[in-house]
Amino acid sequence: MPTIYFIFIGLFAFAAGAWILGVWLRRNPSKENAEKYSRVMHFLFFAGLGAPFTVGLFSPGLTHFDELVGLKSLPWKTFFLVLGILLAIPGLYFMGTTNKLLRALGSGANAFRLTKRIVADDIYKRTRNPMSLGYYLLALAVGFVSGSTFLTLVAALGVIPSHIFFLKYFEELELELRFGESYLEYKKSVPFLIPSFKSLS
Repeated sequence: MPTIYFIFIGLFAFAAGAWILGVWLRRNPSKENAEKYSRVMHFLFFAGLGAPFTVGLFSPGLTHFDELVGLKSLPWKTFFLVLGILLAIPGLYFMGTTNKLLRALGSGANAFRLTKRIVADDIYKRTRNPMSLGYYLLALAVGFVSGSTFLTLVAALGVIPSHIFFLKYFEELELELRFGESYLEYKKSVPFLIPSFKSLS
């Protein structure tokens, strides 16, 4: 049970951090504060949304969450296993591709080494948040492949909504303060999350 509590505390800490730091950034808007608070939010992401699930791999193990909380496992195991694999493939692609692009074109990374410029090529021409999309797909894939109702619900009702809140309430403002008009123009032309497959000029 400690891991269960760890997961919910982590979710709360991440969402609360996005809200509090978003409020502070609105009251004290500057590039320096945007960079500082962004690093804090990256720490909260890894501590709140990363560490609890990493611990859960070993204790109690992905297939044991349901019995701990008294839930039945997902029905139609083969269906959800296949669906999970199908979601994991694009999820891994998005995560891998975006990491390469942020390093090569943004002179940064996906965490504490912040990018120095807007990355607007490759998959970033089609969605502003391909890494987040990949993360969401992988979160659902883990729940489906493990057959865990608990992990699927946590991903769908906890991890994904809290992270979207972070993107909309904190990160978009942080990027606007760091990159100014170039980010605002990028934001106008590229969808938030779901990729656009219109032909690109």
